[in-house]
Amino acid sequence: MNAPVPDDFIGWPAERTVFPLSGLDLRVVPGDHPLYLAEQEAIAENWARETAANPALFDGRMVFQRRLTLTDQGLVGEGHVIPFSAFMWWRKQSDRRGGIHLFAYPVLETSDGALVAIRMGAHTANPGQVYFAAGSLEPEDVVDGRCDLEANMRREVLEETGLDLKAARAGDRYFASRIGRTVVVMRLFRFDLTADELTDRIHAHMLVAEDQEISGAVAIRSADHTAQPYNIAMLPVIDWYFGGERGA
Repeated sequence: MNAPVPDDFIGWPAERTVFPLSGLDLRVVPGDHPLYLAEQEAIAENWARETAANPALFDGRMVFQRRLTLTDQGLVGEGHVIPFSAFMWWRKQSDRRGGIHLFAYPVLETSDGALVAIRMGAHTANPGQVYFAAGSLEPEDVVDGRCDLEANMRREVLEETGLDLKAARAGDRYFASRIGRTVVVMRLFRFDLTADELTDRIHAHMLVAEDQEISGAVAIRSADHTAQPYNIAMLPVIDWYFGGERGA
């Protein structure tokens, strides 16, 4: 039986469906997120447990959505900057109420029809998981009070893989999908390199990277969900891409 649709997402396409966006307007407002204000004690207690298990974790700052609406003009959001520790507590809650996590996937295409993702290192918050080089929106991705997803994707890809998205041909629109209270916004970036050439470049970058966040590069050639330990947000994307449903 399908889970009930949260009130925030009534009128959206079905969960795990990839759909095109006509625009993006993700505003960041001052002040603390209500979730953080209400749960500071629980957040601190959980963070103590998280860092005891993984001392490499860093309590940086990220943008977390308070409201997110799908309109004829596209995706409209209102978010706050919160500590990463607040997100780590939120994602462990069964209903994940109180906020929405939105992040961006740069979908790296190769000249021979594959996609290239990365495998996260053992010391990260998602050890061993495979997904596109990505990270939560951070304060440095906020320009004039709004999230700049292009800047976020360029920074994350450059830091984690050494690749410059300016060297790729960007798709002409954004797409999105939702799983629960997590929304991923994606854009295609096509490189004039084969999957082997692209993964070789990433592995070369790993030898000189200051922050060893990733443990390898992965070429994806099918929608087989069991081929890799994929992050759950990857599954709708590979189904859409290799199912031939993507736009030009």
